[in-house]
Amino acid sequence: MGVLLVLLLLVLVVVAVWLVVRRRTISRDGATFELSHRVRDQRPGRGWVLGVGRYTGESLEWFRIFSLSPRPMRVWNRDEIAYVARREPEGPEEGSLYAGHVVVVCQTPNGDVELAMSESSLMGFQSWLESGPPGTNWDAKPLR
Repeated sequence: MGVLLVLLLLVLVVVAVWLVVRRRTISRDGATFELSHRVRDQRPGRGWVLGVGRYTGESLEWFRIFSLSPRPMRVWNRDEIAYVARREPEGPEEGSLYAGHVVVVCQTPNGDVELAMSESSLMGFQSWLESGPPGTNWDAKPLR
């Protein structure tokens, strides 16, 4: 019984250390910000997962907060996502999201995506969407 308890404690410590190292590694490759993503939309106000976002060149990567994977769970390319609208969290969303976040609806080729972020992160997101590398052909972008 004592050995099992020590082993369980050791596993918990290893997982906690891995989560810290993972977050530092994600942050090292680019600035991160709190970004929640609604992964299921069958029930109104439900299906939100807390995470962090990171811009890497032409894409926005989304990582779950509580995941052992060092890879992003979702990636949206700048030329395949468009800002549609924003709204305040409603009902159960208020308790599921970070305080002070707004819900952002975006359009992608695979359908609408709902994200939640702070006001300042939203301004950065909109700037990132509207900017582009030199030589960008704005007329060729289907979602703009």
